[in-house]
Amino acid sequence: MEEDNRILEAERHQIEQIRQLDFEELQVEEVDDDDDDDSLDDRDAFGAGTSDDFTFNTCLASLHTYLGEVEDTHHRLAFLDGGAILNLPLFYLEGVVLFPEATLPLRVIQPNFISAVERALVQVDAPYTVGVVRAYRDSDNRRLRFANVGTTAEIRQYRRLEDGSLNIVTRGQQRFRLKRRWIDVEGVPCGEVQIIQEDMPLRTPKDAFGKLAPLRNLRSHKFSAVPPATSSSVGYGHSDNDSEENSEESFETALSLAERRIHQSALNSCYGYDMMDESMSSDDDKFMSQLEEMRSRRSHLSETEGSLYSDTGKNVDNTTLEIGNTSGLAKKGEGSKRCWKKIDLNQFRRVPRAFWPHWVYSMHDSYCLAERATDMWKQIVGVPSMDGLVRKPDLLSFYIASKIPVSEEIRQELLEIDGISYRLRREIDLLETVDLVQCKTCKIVIARRSDMLVMSSEGPLGAYVNPHGYVHEIMTLQKANGLALIGRATAEYSWFPGYAWTVAECVSCETQMGWLFTATKKKLKPQSFWGIRSSQVAG
Repeated sequence: MEEDNRILEAERHQIEQIRQLDFEELQVEEVDDDDDDDSLDDRDAFGAGTSDDFTFNTCLASLHTYLGEVEDTHHRLAFLDGGAILNLPLFYLEGVVLFPEATLPLRVIQPNFISAVERALVQVDAPYTVGVVRAYRDSDNRRLRFANVGTTAEIRQYRRLEDGSLNIVTRGQQRFRLKRRWIDVEGVPCGEVQIIQEDMPLRTPKDAFGKLAPLRNLRSHKFSAVPPATSSSVGYGHSDNDSEENSEESFETALSLAERRIHQSALNSCYGYDMMDESMSSDDDKFMSQLEEMRSRRSHLSETEGSLYSDTGKNVDNTTLEIGNTSGLAKKGEGSKRCWKKIDLNQFRRVPRAFWPHWVYSMHDSYCLAERATDMWKQIVGVPSMDGLVRKPDLLSFYIASKIPVSEEIRQELLEIDGISYRLRREIDLLETVDLVQCKTCKIVIARRSDMLVMSSEGPLGAYVNPHGYVHEIMTLQKANGLALIGRATAEYSWFPGYAWTVAECVSCETQMGWLFTATKKKLKPQSFWGIRSSQVAG
């Protein structure tokens, strides 16, 4: 309760700041010609600002203050068990893909959806919860279709207006599969959903890498399990004291059942090398006896002949063995004529305790993938910081999926991926390859990924609702090309306090791509930016 009260107090303070802005006159001050020239230098095509100065409070956009005063429900639902089946009121939204932990504002006007919210407030199985499913048009016949995977949304804030409509703010909770849907006698869209059981983040077993063990141990299916210097070590070392007390069993305990089967299969495949290892051992014995004979002869020669080999420029102490030379003895005078290489047969008898190389484990290690995705996100976006999510790969994967500047089709694909590691790998692939923001209809290039601008504390992409109840997911950009402005700018019902908005269309196909937001105060920075609808971005 104390934390909730603290959050409410902070929100009230920010709302008071917005009210103070509303009382001020929304007009741009007149400036000198020199100032005009400076401002033009700081603006690109269509007036998008590129200044490094930033004075806008990004927390204001995430509060969705354009909805007016809304009351907190003071209700936080415990997570539902994975696999649970229940009936929920459904919201079908075009152009919207809701992820867990993402915020979704709703302006509910239609009577059947108002009834859906009222039912959600009093239902027993999952109070204050609705299901959100993406709706889309079939590319062939334009029929409305619905996705099979959606997300539960918990109603966090609520307000009923005088006309009977509702303003609510929800937050994504858990993924579900839509098993069936129907409309009841009251016209409320309902669905039977099954909560998806999320997997646990995968981690490379801490004993998988580090010290090495002799290959001969494979015959008994035993490995030395001397722990590495650190649990995160991935380098290979060598120890002369192989302990039989720590066997492969200590390594296998860190593996899942599936990984254990793969590992045992790998060991069985290595068992075929036993005969080769036996022959190597006999060769080693022969080699060692020859080496001892060579050392004995060297000692005898050093006593009787002194500098016998001084003319070759090579001291006897540095006598080496040529790879492939099984005799191990060098004839007099051959040191200056042949290329000699030092070898250590022990290197052929050492292997890592894990059968698979480190890079294979890294492909599925959720924490390694989380660090890689976070580093890439910092390079592209920079803010907000995601350091707190690195140790929570599951939440990180949902966060990136909800904010990455790609089409709604690709984001729906990310929502449907089961497995944290697989989702992160797909996101890393998108961050590496996706660079252009294109019109979905005519494929004209609107902007680049590097043009993203964070205008909300929740990231560069978020959902907003207009007065008519249409929800738009928009990505904010500092500049854009190929867009034409339609109509005059207005500050009414602006999603970003202190900015007026103007409709922007594609100059090629005349599709509405989004809006240009321009500051109503000279001191507000950035002076302008673009909001592009993700539903109109090419996949």
